[in-house]
Amino acid sequence: MKFGKTILAASAILLSTYLSAQDKGFGVSSLYFETRVGYEAVMPGMDFDANASGFRGSYLNMRLDGQICEGLTYSYRQRFNKLSERTFFDATDWIHLDWKATDWFTLGGGKQVVGIGGYEYDRAPIDLYYCSEFWNNIACYQLGISGTFNVAPGDNLLLQVCNSPMRGYITDEKGNNVGNSKVAVNLMWYGSHGFYESIWSANAFQNSTDSWMYYVALGNRFNITKWLRWDIDLMDRLGKGSGFIGDFSIMSEISAAPVDGLRVHAKFTWDRNKECHEDWLVLSGTNVRTVSGGVEYNPVKRSRDAVKLFAMAGYSFGDCYGVLGNKDLQIQAGLKFRLDILEGVKALIRKNK
Repeated sequence: MKFGKTILAASAILLSTYLSAQDKGFGVSSLYFETRVGYEAVMPGMDFDANASGFRGSYLNMRLDGQICEGLTYSYRQRFNKLSERTFFDATDWIHLDWKATDWFTLGGGKQVVGIGGYEYDRAPIDLYYCSEFWNNIACYQLGISGTFNVAPGDNLLLQVCNSPMRGYITDEKGNNVGNSKVAVNLMWYGSHGFYESIWSANAFQNSTDSWMYYVALGNRFNITKWLRWDIDLMDRLGKGSGFIGDFSIMSEISAAPVDGLRVHAKFTWDRNKECHEDWLVLSGTNVRTVSGGVEYNPVKRSRDAVKLFAMAGYSFGDCYGVLGNKDLQIQAGLKFRLDILEGVKALIRKNK
C-alpha cells in the first residue's frame, strides 16, 4: 500500500505541475442523449408472456466528452433508466479523467469500464440485443485507476486496479453486503494489425476474504472484407472447484454490411460452469446456449448514428439458474435514436449568423 500511495502522490505532483503550464481551457467535444424503444415479445418455454411483453424503452443515456485543458480529457455517461436502491451515482456508467502524460502513457481515474476482454463485452449495451449469461450478470462499471501504455504501433496495454465486479455478491452470515473493499486487477492488450484486431485480458477478481476468481478473456475480431466481420470471444474462468475449461463462455458473431446503412448479423453464445461454486456470474450447473440474429438499418446518410431501425430474434436453451432460460424465445423490433445537443447548438449558431 505504501508503494501505491507513493505512486499516487507522485502522479498528483506531476499532474499539478503539468496543469499549471497549460493555457488551453475547458472544451466540450460531444454531448448527446440516446434511447432505444420498441416492441418486445417474451416467450419463456415457448409460451407467450403477456405481462413481460409489450412496447417498452430499453435505455435512456446521456454522454458528455471533452477536455479540461490540453492533454487532460473527461468522459461521462449517465443512464437515467437504471434503477438503484442506493444512489444516483450507481446509475452512472462511467465518469473519469484521462491525463495523456506522454506520447506513450495515459493515466486515468474515476468510475471506469472494468478491463475485461471480448467484443460482446466491449460494445455499448444499447447496441446489443441478445447476449450471453455472463454479459447479463457482470457489473462492468467500477471505481478505479488505470494506466495505458502505447508499446508499439497498433498495440496498447492497459493496467487497471478497481473495485471487484464480484463485490455486490459478497455478504456476511446475516446477508449484509461486505464486499465494498474488494478489488480487481486487470491487464489488457488492445491490438490492431491489418484485418485482425484483439481485446485480450488477464483478470483477478477478489471474490471473498480468502477467495479470488481468475479470468482469461480473449476477444478476436477478423475483418474478412470491408463489409464482412467475425467476432469470437473465448473466456475461461478459474476459481475454487473449477478446472481448465470447466467454467467458460464463448461468444461468436458474424455481421455483414453489404449495403451502406444496412447490417445483418447472426450470433451464438455458450456459457458453462460445471462445478465452480465461487462463480456468481455464471452459476454452477449452468450449461446454456443462445442463437440469435437480426437486421439493422440506418436511414440517415448524413449521420449513421442518428437513427437506427432494428428487428431481431433470440432463442436460449439448456440449463441455467440466472437470466437465460431453457427454450426461451424473444423477439424485438424498434428504433434507436440519438439527440446530438452539441451539433444542434452549432447548427443554430450557423443559422443565426
